[in-house]
Amino acid sequence: MVPILVFDIETIPDVDGLRNLNDLPADLSDDEVAELAFQQRRAQSGSDFLPHYLHRVVTISCAFRSDAGFKVFSLSSPELDEGVIIQRFFDGLERLTPTLVSWNGGGFDLPVLHYRGLMHGVTAPRYWDQGEGDFNDSREFKWNNYVSRYHSRHTDLMDLLALYQPRASAPLDAMAKLMGFPGKVGMAGNLVWPAWQAGEHAKIRDYCETDVVNTYLVYNRFRLMRGDLTREQATEEEKLVRSALKELQGIHWGEFLAEWPERAPLL
Repeated sequence: MVPILVFDIETIPDVDGLRNLNDLPADLSDDEVAELAFQQRRAQSGSDFLPHYLHRVVTISCAFRSDAGFKVFSLSSPELDEGVIIQRFFDGLERLTPTLVSWNGGGFDLPVLHYRGLMHGVTAPRYWDQGEGDFNDSREFKWNNYVSRYHSRHTDLMDLLALYQPRASAPLDAMAKLMGFPGKVGMAGNLVWPAWQAGEHAKIRDYCETDVVNTYLVYNRFRLMRGDLTREQATEEEKLVRSALKELQGIHWGEFLAEWPERAPLL
């Protein structure tokens, strides 16, 4: 099978970048720098959501499905620097050429990785290949690559299911819960910055990991709807995920499984 890599990122304000761009005094705390940026952003747009290039990546979590089975892993700060996190993510694409799957990856995650990758000198020729690369199958990438919106090497489930209409998009948490999956466990995206300030780095990673498993489960249901899987295969895939999660360490997996009671097979 072609490997499937579901990914999600968690970010915090780039306080060093904000200091640089705004020529702020060195004695301002990170919290004060971020709050100033939030206030400026609210005045400009009514929302404190910062521009993509001012998001510092602290975690990339992945759910990986291959012939070897199903696994979940993360590349995270503070163990790894931001540039290393991003480079290792793209190195994985270089080696494996998986099908990428995300929820709003085209609208947020990938643009952030593009900007931050530029800043850190990241290289990702396979990811950017649009048919002109030196790989044996580069010609195929003219018609199906990672960066073109309507190609399937990257499936942004939120974008595709909404037929590329922002007004029709749905949140992952709601869709997962409506389909009988756990949805968000333990925290939410707006709590990542406070958690980072409190030193709860593992909590951010755990939250991101549960998000990619939710996304994979929704994608599995999409594959059923698209005809890639039979009902029996889709049911077996959910069993595989459940079995793999039972073997993983971490309180968050116990909480996730507790919110995902076993049900009858898909009919």
